[in-house]
Amino acid sequence: MVTLSLSAGPDDVTPFIRKEREHNILELSVTGARCAGCIKKIEGNLQALPGVTGARMNLSTGKLVVEWDGVPALANAVVDRLARLGFPSKAFDPAALSQTGDEEARLLLRCLAVAGFAAGNIMLFSVSVWAGGDMGEETRTLFHWLSAMIAIPAVAYAGRPFFRSAFGALRRGRTNMDVPICLGVILAVGMSLIETVQGAEHAFFDAAVTLLFFLLIGRYLDHLLRAQARSAANDLLKMQSATASRIAEDGHVSTIRAQDIRTGDRLLLAAGERVIADGVLASQAAELDLSLLTGESAPQTLAKGANIRAGALNLGRPIIIEAAARVQDSTLAGLARLLETAEQSRSAYVRIADRAARAYVPVVHGLALLAMVWGVWIGFSTHDAVMRAVALLIITCPCALGLAVPAVQIVAAGRLFRQGLLIKSGDALERLARIDTVIFDKTGTLTLGVPQWQDDPSVPRDVLAMAAELARASQHPVARALGRAAGDGPVCSDVVEVPGMGLEGTVQGKRVRIGRAAFAGAQDQQADDNAMHLWVSIGGSPPHRLTFADHLRPDAHAALRTLKDLGVQIEVLSGDRAAVVESIALDAGAESWAGEALPEDKIARVRALKQEGRVVLMVGDGINDAAALAEADVSISMGAGADVALAASDMVLQGGRLQTIADALALARAAQTRVRENLGFSILYNICAVPLAFAGLVTPLIAAIAMSGSSLVVTLNALRLARVQEKWTPVFRQDT
Repeated sequence: MVTLSLSAGPDDVTPFIRKEREHNILELSVTGARCAGCIKKIEGNLQALPGVTGARMNLSTGKLVVEWDGVPALANAVVDRLARLGFPSKAFDPAALSQTGDEEARLLLRCLAVAGFAAGNIMLFSVSVWAGGDMGEETRTLFHWLSAMIAIPAVAYAGRPFFRSAFGALRRGRTNMDVPICLGVILAVGMSLIETVQGAEHAFFDAAVTLLFFLLIGRYLDHLLRAQARSAANDLLKMQSATASRIAEDGHVSTIRAQDIRTGDRLLLAAGERVIADGVLASQAAELDLSLLTGESAPQTLAKGANIRAGALNLGRPIIIEAAARVQDSTLAGLARLLETAEQSRSAYVRIADRAARAYVPVVHGLALLAMVWGVWIGFSTHDAVMRAVALLIITCPCALGLAVPAVQIVAAGRLFRQGLLIKSGDALERLARIDTVIFDKTGTLTLGVPQWQDDPSVPRDVLAMAAELARASQHPVARALGRAAGDGPVCSDVVEVPGMGLEGTVQGKRVRIGRAAFAGAQDQQADDNAMHLWVSIGGSPPHRLTFADHLRPDAHAALRTLKDLGVQIEVLSGDRAAVVESIALDAGAESWAGEALPEDKIARVRALKQEGRVVLMVGDGINDAAALAEADVSISMGAGADVALAASDMVLQGGRLQTIADALALARAAQTRVRENLGFSILYNICAVPLAFAGLVTPLIAAIAMSGSSLVVTLNALRLARVQEKWTPVFRQDT
């Protein structure tokens, strides 16, 4: 990981800057941010820099994304501002994500071990003092000083995770969540030291160190749970190798950094490696696992010249790929950024929690001071008054409030990503929970969007084979479906295409025509309005009719049934013939439908439903769906859809599994329930904690346990979302 120091010049930073729509974007890994207040300070200070158009920090990953207009050299000002704020920054390196997390975990474990060792030994001295009724004053004082000699260095070392964060904030003239924690620990140790110097009967080093021990337990468990709930974007980024094998013009293979890959580089990909950058296959063939990108588990074989996206896994022999984009601009990096956008977006609940957390420090410090003054005024000893203030400082730390919403948002986005649904904004999940009406487009959404031949025993196989020779020369969807139905075979060389009618050519010495009934010399008998027909005439033989249909997706019935069980109204809108739309809608189980709908008709229907008070989800894949997707309360586009539809939607469905939409709705509703539970618990916790600590009914030790426990409760509650997926997925499995 390359450290960006204040002395770093523009050349040192430039390799880590990427261009996107005339904007400069720099991704940094920032340490020291512990709460929503830290994020607010970082983002606010960076956005105040001239030219900076955006700054967004992810607390779970420590990743900061800064966007600005103008010259790349502004990156130095960004790094300088972060350094002056007290937040060290490094160039973001996906390969170092797990290493960074492991380093933090090891530090917390070392501090926890020191605090536990010190607390146990000091407790032995304290028990002796408390139980030794006839202990002499000299012995008791010796035990107190021995406790001090253990406690002070132990607190100095084990308290580093809190002290670094708190002192860094104070140097900047600000406060954060760790300031009151450190103040409480220092007051507890300081008060015990004063009592030892004064020769008091009791000192409370054991309470101070045990307090720190439990605070560290809470911080370590919080770290583990955050790692478990950590964004799926991290999982994506970790799939990117830090290096690549580049083939030079003379055939020499060298290892280069992933960031150094440029367009046109020839890269060697070994078996079992993932494609690191989007490119074109230069080898004759390749067998790849595209499940990460498409959701389809079956391996696919691609031929030379095929486009390959980053994230594909090479299952066969080594292959060569010609890079078509840098790693930063790859499909895999784009998916990760899309997912990060969802995880970092501020919903209404997040904004409420942030405002409450920002008001915390001045209020709690004032209450702690008031509790201490009040205790002294009503006759408590100075020790008891100070301990009351310490307990109040610790127990009211709003860590639970700060985690209440982000924990749920990160878990939900990660779960849906693993199901194949990418969320482009965090508040979309919040809006999805209120959906009561779903509108589906037909072709390519409810259906596969690919015509398939309806096997007919009355059609001779030699007729099918001869017709396919003509069909393989055409790009028409129905002709291509005919070619697929017949399998591999020769291509007719003298095909003539008659616009609007069909194809004509010579196969095995016979004149063959395929196309409309009139073109093939037949009378069209439309037996099924939900089908497409292709007529074949060979020489003077009677023409044969080939029937093709666009079938529902395999899980369409199960998905729509699940949506109905969730109380959702389902409609189908399509530009196809009304009879075809009606047949598909009835087959799928939709409650209403409309065919021959123009883009403006779809927008009008969405608006009409919204005026009725309905909350509308639009699912589509084509250019004609884009306006309706943008108009709907929430929109989902199919991953294989048109670019304009993808841009207009809130979410992107990869793999085409419609059951995922029903899963998403169930999960979104469960997520909002978890958010309300977390916020309710956090508020109730503080309502109860403040008066108990103010009244002196809570010791600092109990306060540490309660504060750590509150953070763990909200994180564990968010992780319960894992079971929501299991609840709904079997609906699909029963039908397969």
